Amino acid sequence: MGVECILNIYKPEGISSYDVVRQVKRLADMKKVGHGGTLDPFAEGVLLVLVGRATKQMPAILQMRKRYLAHLRLGVATETGDCTADSQEQAAVPDLKKVDFEKIKKDFSGRIWQTPPQYSAKKVNGKPAYSYARRGLRVKLEPREITIYDLDIEVRDEKTLSLTVECSSGTYIRALGEDIAKAIGTVGHLVYLKRLGVGTYRWEESIRWESLPDAIRSKVIPEMKK
Repeated sequence: MGVECILNIYKPEGISSYDVVRQVKRLADMKKVGHGGTLDPFAEGVLLVLVGRATKQMPAILQMRKRYLAHLRLGVATETGDCTADSQEQAAVPDLKKVDFEKIKKDFSGRIWQTPPQYSAKKVNGKPAYSYARRGLRVKLEPREITIYDLDIEVRDEKTLSLTVECSSGTYIRALGEDIAKAIGTVGHLVYLKRLGVGTYRWEESIRWESLPDAIRSKVIPEMKK
């Protein structure tokens, strides 16, 4: 029948989703390995890695709801929308005690339109948008409809918000953070991003990076011997 395994891996900050896939390929000595939705290198959290016949489930897994925790720093915008780039624009931050966060939550809940970031994997003429952005080129990215099922906003300090988001596939949390900052009357970028879950897969149950070799031996290798 062949191997069929879904690994719920906790991707650490600083490595790409493909780095995780490549490590699983190496440890399992398999070529048929993929992931169920990219997680930015600066982010951490749940990354589902599909091994063998489980790759056939990728379309369904890509459509699962995602849940995130993000920290949004107000007053400074960056080219990438996160902390991996230098400051691009600065703006004053209003008194957050006077912001109507209930209205903002309402405006950004349900079905909304979102324009993907220039630094994203969204394909333009067969190439990811980030490949153009890295060369200093801006491409036209059309807004797309997404769904925000649940949004919670908390004030961490006078310039930082904590966002907990449950959303549909295709949602860019970096873009959501930038749009919320604009709605407040300033600019902003993410300084922290954690994927809490994908569908029923939760971060608390994830395989930690340092435990990946053991997980491959206990979960994938036995499948290969069936």
